[in-house]
Amino acid sequence: MPTITKADALSHKLQEGLTHELESYHGPSFELRFWDHTGSHYGSGTPLFTITVKSLEVLKAILWDPDEISLGDAFVKGDLEVEGDIFAMFQFADFVFSNAHGVETPSCARRLAISATKGFRHLEYAINEMFVHSLRRDRRAISFHYDKPPEFFAPWLGPSMVYSCAYFRHNSDSLEEAQRNKLDLICRKLRLRRGEEMLDIGCGWGSLVLHAAKYYGVHATGITLSERQFAFAQQRIAQDGLEAECEVRLCDYRQIPDETPSFDKIASVGMFEHVGRQNLGTYFDTVKRLLRPGGAFLNHGIVSSLDEDRKQGPSFIRKYVFPDTALATLPAVTSEAEHAGFELRDVECLREHYERTLHNWVDRLERCKRDLLKYVDLDTYRVWRLYMAGSAEAFRQAKISIYQILLLDPRNGGHMEPRTREDWLLDRHGQLVDAH
Repeated sequence: MPTITKADALSHKLQEGLTHELESYHGPSFELRFWDHTGSHYGSGTPLFTITVKSLEVLKAILWDPDEISLGDAFVKGDLEVEGDIFAMFQFADFVFSNAHGVETPSCARRLAISATKGFRHLEYAINEMFVHSLRRDRRAISFHYDKPPEFFAPWLGPSMVYSCAYFRHNSDSLEEAQRNKLDLICRKLRLRRGEEMLDIGCGWGSLVLHAAKYYGVHATGITLSERQFAFAQQRIAQDGLEAECEVRLCDYRQIPDETPSFDKIASVGMFEHVGRQNLGTYFDTVKRLLRPGGAFLNHGIVSSLDEDRKQGPSFIRKYVFPDTALATLPAVTSEAEHAGFELRDVECLREHYERTLHNWVDRLERCKRDLLKYVDLDTYRVWRLYMAGSAEAFRQAKISIYQILLLDPRNGGHMEPRTREDWLLDRHGQLVDAH
């Protein structure tokens, strides 16, 4: 007769306990499998996804320490696997996070270890917050996320190489069309005019700089902290023969010299999230310094809901994706902009657009997995799959959102012409866009 160890007994008890708890689960249908090849089907209909728990330690984490770091760690290491519709999986995750699990209470030592681990994470977070957003640290954080081979990004971003929320004017728009829509919308909101000087803060691989110069006749300057983005953007400018109309600099927005000629228009697209809440004042003051009196500034960035803002702390995103990131709320952003002397002219929410953008990216990421693994390791692939799918879910639930905020420097009686928004609804050829 085989000997049943303590671990085997605990494993059996926890598996039974989770199975029992999942009887009250009412989300999308899925299969749950364990490392011993047992498992069950939950929900009605064809399973949308399969979760494989590959060790007793992961099962303990699900029942005793369920948070985005403990389960995210297991996912990245491959100890917790999700096959199929990863977006649907987040309703299972919400069920796990929101339910009090009364299955086989952990030992006193285990409870102390869990408490100590969480306490250490929060202490580490608090200490890090004291030193974030120096010039050197911001450069390192940007490099951590963006300085991967362009060949990793290209298959799922597409030829536009735009790594920010697209703008789907029509339900039938492809990702490429929606990204062109977004670039055009930014240029129209800024009302770019031929011969103007434009600055793109956080220019990425140079997409907006190239678009504004090519189609709106401005002289466009981009700045980035990523060495790989800088090199790639320079290469694109040379390939398009636009060296006289575009330039890209490798520098921090805070390091642009005071003697630099000012700009007529400034955009910041998807960079604002890296500024830091404590640096919002510096950010808007710096933009104001770089802008000519009467100039316009468009800030396109992600913000946190008021409820989520109260939960700031250790997170999967900060650990694996964007070190030092901490989203501000919309009221905090507009308040700091007005304190810097800007006039708020327009605010547009693009939350649903970003959710759809992320769905497109994840679908492409999954289809291109084999090619992507030539440039990054499997852990990195898993991080990006989970981070982007999780971000789509956060947008769906309005835990985070994204806004285009148009600001005007009213010095010298600055104003915008025309005084209505009709021209924003025209395409590049002056035709009214049909949104259906």
